[in-house]
Amino acid sequence: MQKTTLIIAGLVLLLIIVGAALVLRGGQPAPTEAPETSVAESTAPAETGPAATETTPTAQLAERIVIGTTDKVTDLDPANAYDFFTWEVLNNIMEGLVKYEPGTDKIVPALAESWEVGENGKVWIFHLRKDAKFCDGTPVKAQDVVRSIERVMKLQGDPSWLVTEFVENVEALDDYTVKFTLKKPVGFFLAVVATPPYFPVSPEYPVDQIVSDATWGGAGPYCIKEFKRDEYIILEANPHYYGEKPKTPTVIIRFYKDATTLRLALENGEIDVAWRTLRPNDYRELEADDRFKVIEVPGSFIRYIVVNTKMEPTSEKLVRQAIAAAIDRTELADVVFMGTMEPLYSMVPKGLWSHIDVFKEKYGDGNIELAKQLLKQAGYDENNKLKVELWYTPTHYGDTEADLAQLIKEQLERTGVIEVELKSSEWATYVKQLRSGQMMLSLLGWYPDYVDPDNFLTPFLHSGANKWTGTGYANPEVDKLLDEAAVLTDQRERASLYEKVQQILAEDVPFIPLLQGKLYVVTQENVEGVRVGPSMLLQYRTIYKTTG
Repeated sequence: MQKTTLIIAGLVLLLIIVGAALVLRGGQPAPTEAPETSVAESTAPAETGPAATETTPTAQLAERIVIGTTDKVTDLDPANAYDFFTWEVLNNIMEGLVKYEPGTDKIVPALAESWEVGENGKVWIFHLRKDAKFCDGTPVKAQDVVRSIERVMKLQGDPSWLVTEFVENVEALDDYTVKFTLKKPVGFFLAVVATPPYFPVSPEYPVDQIVSDATWGGAGPYCIKEFKRDEYIILEANPHYYGEKPKTPTVIIRFYKDATTLRLALENGEIDVAWRTLRPNDYRELEADDRFKVIEVPGSFIRYIVVNTKMEPTSEKLVRQAIAAAIDRTELADVVFMGTMEPLYSMVPKGLWSHIDVFKEKYGDGNIELAKQLLKQAGYDENNKLKVELWYTPTHYGDTEADLAQLIKEQLERTGVIEVELKSSEWATYVKQLRSGQMMLSLLGWYPDYVDPDNFLTPFLHSGANKWTGTGYANPEVDKLLDEAAVLTDQRERASLYEKVQQILAEDVPFIPLLQGKLYVVTQENVEGVRVGPSMLLQYRTIYKTTG
């Protein structure tokens, strides 16, 4: 997800395997064959994070909490939404057939009570619960699931590949049974089903158009009461929700223009939770203040540069390689992020199985001499300089983004051969420019749709899935390797293919990995229930504030 559209070294990341619903730890081989049937359960480890040992609160709970963010909602239609924060909102106002248990990477039943797998993982049949309802009280039926998924396929929005790449056909066998026939077996299909493009939406959503400001929602724990773009969202508990009632009936999300105003709102008591994104020094200072709690979030957040392979001069591979060689990731991590992020040398994050430091092996880190050699081969020197444009968005990734762009500019210009012009636009415009391939070099971040190496490679490098990036990149060999890996269940075999893809990535350079990091949630001292697992999405229904 572009998150439009995020790791701690050594973090154990997990893969949900077809049928057996077995969660694998890195290095262990998957079953060689998917079973014919599967029950709706998982053997994932106990939940992680500070909320794991919480007990039921005895103090009086507040009726509302206020969450502050510098992020923005792009599109409340799951057929087109493809960024981190909007997916977080959708995960709180909608629900899928399966979901992640808050604070964990354990996939559990949601709108589906159980499921079974046939034809060696090609056919999936989900049995829906009969007490799920949309916000207006309309029962959720199999036909709603089919309508919503076919709508995604028809509208062809940014995240549609998560459906079209895998699903051949979806049908309602009866009011409460849905059958998926896949194009091929997929070892991580349950994790894919847990993403917003699979969420059944209210019948109010038209089947033939995207509604970006839609407030009808789905069948999640909250409903949208009011939405004023770039100002606030007010969520109220869904009175028809089948599951445990949210601990806080009303959640208000307020949008702030920058980290300074977000921190001030926290310190003035205007918000209860500050979530994405304060400056690195803010976290250090707030951690020392007894009025607040700073919660470190483990996850798989990555930062990278998108390179337009169809626009001159970055259409030249030697130019792309030279830019990759000149960037000093260690300096970026230390100077801009004060050690809260670390260098990244592949699109697959460090700590996730199959990761290899391909860019470090091929280019080093801040290798100015190599960059100059490559530029010379491409026909550039001090008298004929390479001129490039580097784009960034000022607030979506926090106030550090301008600093990050400036330091990258300085690093590239240290070659004496590159001139960099910095350009910026606000997030909504930035996304449109990205999709349409208007930017030469652009800074972006990624939070996983599902926790698997495939999700750090296929959305970027597969020609059938990477249109949203605007790179214009297509390599038939890469497509073939990714397609082969997707149907395998043996993790060692998959890892071998993903390593080959990473080697090609470092050669072709349609993306330049920069950093990987962790996120932080800052709360008032009396706020509890914050649970963020590897999916890195904040579940509002578990958060509460004591008042006594």
